[in-house]
Amino acid sequence: MTRSSLSSQKRRRAWPLMLLCAVVIVLAAVVLAVWLTLRASLPQLDGTRAAPLVAPVTIGRDAVGVPTVQGSTRGDVAYASGFVHAQDRFFQMDLLRRVAAGEMAALIGPAALPLDRRDRPLRFRERAQTALAALSADQRQLIERYTAGVNDGLRSLRARPFEYWLLRTQPTPWLPEDTVLAVYAMYFDLQYDQVRRVLSRAALRERVPAELLAFLLPETSHWDAPLDGQRAWVQPPAALPAAPPSWLPATQSAVDVEPDATALLSSVPGFAGSESAVDSMVGSNGFAVDSAHSAHGGALLASDMHLGLSLPNVWYRISLVYPAPDGGERRITGVSLPGTPSVVAGSNGHIAWGFTNSYGRFVDLVELQRDPADPLRYRVPGGGWERARVIHERLDVNGGASVDLPVVQTRWGPQLVAGEHAYALHWVAQDPQATNMNFMRLEGATNVADALRAAQTFGMPTQNFMVADAQGHIGWTLAGPLPRFADADGDAAALASLPYRSETYAGWQGYRPPDAYPARVDPPAGRIWTANNRTLPLEDVARIGDSGTDLGARATQIRNDLLALPHATERDLLAVQTDDRAFWIAYWRRVALAPLDARALDGHPKRAEFQRLVQAWDGCADVDAVGYRLVRAFYDSLYESWFGVLDKQMAAIAPDLSYRAANSRYEATMETLADHHAWIPGGFADWRAFMLERIDHTIERFPKGTKLEDARWGERNRSAIAHPFARMVPEWLPWVRGWLSAPHDPLPGDINMPRVQTPVFGASERFAVSPGREQDGIFEMPGGQSGNPMSPYFLAGHETWVHGDAAPFVPGPAVHILKLIPARAQAGN
Repeated sequence: MTRSSLSSQKRRRAWPLMLLCAVVIVLAAVVLAVWLTLRASLPQLDGTRAAPLVAPVTIGRDAVGVPTVQGSTRGDVAYASGFVHAQDRFFQMDLLRRVAAGEMAALIGPAALPLDRRDRPLRFRERAQTALAALSADQRQLIERYTAGVNDGLRSLRARPFEYWLLRTQPTPWLPEDTVLAVYAMYFDLQYDQVRRVLSRAALRERVPAELLAFLLPETSHWDAPLDGQRAWVQPPAALPAAPPSWLPATQSAVDVEPDATALLSSVPGFAGSESAVDSMVGSNGFAVDSAHSAHGGALLASDMHLGLSLPNVWYRISLVYPAPDGGERRITGVSLPGTPSVVAGSNGHIAWGFTNSYGRFVDLVELQRDPADPLRYRVPGGGWERARVIHERLDVNGGASVDLPVVQTRWGPQLVAGEHAYALHWVAQDPQATNMNFMRLEGATNVADALRAAQTFGMPTQNFMVADAQGHIGWTLAGPLPRFADADGDAAALASLPYRSETYAGWQGYRPPDAYPARVDPPAGRIWTANNRTLPLEDVARIGDSGTDLGARATQIRNDLLALPHATERDLLAVQTDDRAFWIAYWRRVALAPLDARALDGHPKRAEFQRLVQAWDGCADVDAVGYRLVRAFYDSLYESWFGVLDKQMAAIAPDLSYRAANSRYEATMETLADHHAWIPGGFADWRAFMLERIDHTIERFPKGTKLEDARWGERNRSAIAHPFARMVPEWLPWVRGWLSAPHDPLPGDINMPRVQTPVFGASERFAVSPGREQDGIFEMPGGQSGNPMSPYFLAGHETWVHGDAAPFVPGPAVHILKLIPARAQAGN
């Protein structure tokens, strides 16, 4: 063999190695470039920086990244708040404004068009511009200062946030109106699901006779825990119809599987249906204890607002410090909503406050009696006709052509179509009263009375507002606009949350003045509790409306927990917040065990194991609870037997319609059915046979090879909290998904107990604090301060939330200090 041929052969053999080396070098270069880009998008934490300020502002971040922003004027502090929000959370802020405005496709691409088609018809960007112009000069100036800080904070990053690199686009500057849009985003989050409720009730009414509809849609239940008195007055239940409903299956199906809770929720952080995406899982707990019932003689407030969980978390911890007009100092500590300049829930040293969603009547659907010859013409009160306008909205699409969206606009709002029906959407969010900046008044409030008066003027999604003050008092009211209804005392649709007819619809006649709001101050029990439940007597509910208040099991448990604490501490309130005792399901435990006698167990070892595990269960929904998971699965199988076919029929009309959506008290309806051994599907000799089949089905529905003793609740209820982009990463890159996600920890808690928890829904924060004693307060939240996975603050503090531990409410000592110096002062140097 010649020397040249040998050389050629060596080169051929070396070629694969050379190619592999080249690929490795290229991949290493790509990884390095990505790493450098992500590093470049991290914020400046130390040093000085010129800024358009009146006087210097100090931003001190503690060990978990929580900033304390200290300045000489409220405007300078607003600027610095916007600066740190943009440094850590700009992409989240961008999503908030875009979802409210119906502009998501311009950022995300064609996949977001369905969301834009839902949201753009409300035309909230135009409404935000109008609302901004209506603010006082001082309020507009504060938003403008915040806006300047946001844009300077974004420009301060050496590279744009990583999400924009992946989307191959540039972030657009923040506008003052975008702060108003962030409030509208929360309207979507907290109230838009009322549309699904009304449509579900309308679909149900079309399928059942009146007496069955009354039974299926109870107004109260024995679980109710209103504020007035320790026991609820409950209306007698409607009579149970003798005949089974037409949808009940002739034979029992065994193909349903255990629900996957991770698939039930939207992953977009902080908006668009996250609070009620799980059927009947409304969220948020808020409660207060007066000074006579605390261990240290100061009033206490606890807040845990339940929302969809993502990375970053919807809330951003912050402490604002600036001079008070009287010469003292204001220090407001708590959680802020990125995109807005104020603390949403927290304490100012004089008062502490928190919120839960109120579920009043804020959305009406008006069925349009349309002219068959002209679908744009519809009947109006008085017998006449009116013609809707068609407005063409352009939906821009990242990476695609823009889309024309015709919006049919009626006198009450945009038209939406469900099945064969067309409705006008009339929503409080569309009115000028929906938004304002009066929330800022809490910063200077010093007592319960001042705080309640301020709350009754807020322009925000209407909430239960709880407050405690440093003098030991506690109070409750509704914060946000309350419509004044002419029909509340007699209109069946108003009381039943059903659609109205356009030819008779009266709507609402303006809004209640603050002095007409319900309020409670220092109640005799010395405690206040709300958990999205019915808080008021039925006569008041009729005037405010009920759009899906919670079953009440959470509120009942919280109330009982509080009344069992003669002298509560902050840690006691945290224990109430994390209480995972499953009292709500004790009834179904008894139902499941009742048929398991010796005859039922003979020759059925799996039933015997089911019985043993359920009997041994301690009653908690903790991560090791096998008994809870078994009873919960049994309960789910009963719902499927009674209402599964009905849900499929309703969903055929429009997506997401269901019996659960129509009746937030469906659990109480199921209890009545079980009490009467009612609605036994075909193919069963009696109730006992039905129950045994459901138990067998519950056992068989677990994955093949799973031992019942290993079916722990925490295995089903594992954290799936992640950045929205984690779901876009291919499955063959699990390490990238993991990098963008929180650990898949098993989580305690579930529905209908204080510790509400699914893999992607639960307490978006927990705090317990006594105003004036903030140093003893407790705080925890999922995720961390930063939205950048390269930041040490991406998950800092998350483990405290997972385990329900106690971390300090106030920020710790600063480990990083950034000083913003007035630009003219720096130029003078």
